[in-house]
Amino acid sequence: MFKSKAKPPAALSATLALPLAFVTLLLVRVDAIPPGQSPQEGEVAGLLREAARRLGAGQPDQAEPLVRRAMAASPRNADAHNLLGVVLDQRGRTDEAESEYRAALRLNPDSISARANLGVLLARTKRSDEAIETFETVLKLAPDHPQATINLGLLYSSRSDFKRAAVMLSRANELQPHTFDILQHLGVALYYLKRLDEAARALEDASSVSMSAAEPFYFLGLIASTRGQDEIAEELLKKAITLRPKYPEANFMLGELRQKSQRVELAREYYERALQQDPSRPVYYARLGGAYILLAQFERALDVFQQAALRFPGDADMHYFVALAARGKADYDLAQSALRKALSLRPDHVDALALLGSITSDRGDAATAEKLLRHALALNQKHFNANHDLGLLLVRARRYDEALPFLQEAAAARESDADVHYQLFLTLSRLKRTVEAKREFATYKRLTEEQKSKSK
Repeated sequence: MFKSKAKPPAALSATLALPLAFVTLLLVRVDAIPPGQSPQEGEVAGLLREAARRLGAGQPDQAEPLVRRAMAASPRNADAHNLLGVVLDQRGRTDEAESEYRAALRLNPDSISARANLGVLLARTKRSDEAIETFETVLKLAPDHPQATINLGLLYSSRSDFKRAAVMLSRANELQPHTFDILQHLGVALYYLKRLDEAARALEDASSVSMSAAEPFYFLGLIASTRGQDEIAEELLKKAITLRPKYPEANFMLGELRQKSQRVELAREYYERALQQDPSRPVYYARLGGAYILLAQFERALDVFQQAALRFPGDADMHYFVALAARGKADYDLAQSALRKALSLRPDHVDALALLGSITSDRGDAATAEKLLRHALALNQKHFNANHDLGLLLVRARRYDEALPFLQEAAAARESDADVHYQLFLTLSRLKRTVEAKREFATYKRLTEEQKSKSK
């Protein structure tokens, strides 16, 4: 059975998903327009009120001609330009909507509604710097403006600025309590800040407001997992999948829990579902391929990693993983080719250097292998694989004095590895350090027996 000395793909860090930011479009406060002091002004106000009513009823096509009539009667009416911006925005005419919001602000720089609406449009069109500046201006004019507060919090969250997001969303929660989107995003921000108790409270409140939403249960599952409450985490993640069957992040995390408890076959099933549901995440390929390697199904692992290497050709790790699987099925030419590709992309890829050194050593080119392994150790002197394999190479060459410190470093890095203790036994025996050699042999026998008992 293949035994990989290289770091398995399962050692990669999980990437956690943050729900997409949600922003709300604000309607101009037409009800705040005072009754007209002239017949013309009264007609304009009435047209705008009726247009706002039609817009609120989901009829932007019927609202637009009313607003345009009002604008024809009063071209410099800032509220009319603002409302027309909302109408155009809802009809998908973003550029025209932006022009109307800016026209409203030119006519009335203190128009809070127009500025807040412009901020929403800027956020939705991925101009987050401008959107943040716009919402901050709104809050200077109206510190308790709830929509600007939540939207600014959501923008900070979308940029992973969770500290600022938590401040804004906590304030938004005070202004608009029991609001699902606020509670959910507040909980997520607090989770990433590792304020787990506060995060759990916010997410539990969110789930009570909307019991059909999957995201709070997903993040509550992550919190339980972080606390070591794996059974609770599993229950919460399964609840999330029940509510949203196509939930790759939740499937992935269930795979992580199975992997943690060494139920590799069950982990593989969840990793496979995650990858099928979202093939855009490199970590899903890495975990699934790694599970196949642990199951000694190297052909399947190779297939997964080759798919990943084709999809992410610039990712050195994926080519390294191809080599790992290829070595497992004894395709050394493919393994070396993939490792050279990984190193061409990232010359300091320590795992790739160590694995290439190991394969080169196994294929009889000791001089090249030694250079590769020493290069790896120059980058990371505590690297287990490089220390182990360089020590093994030097033992084969009967250079025992040189081999000893590398094997000792390997044993310190991974005390439970039986083979390194056996190599230490051989080395110390040849150096006539009998007492130490006996101790290493006893450790080797104990670890070997423990491995046999586990495999039964």
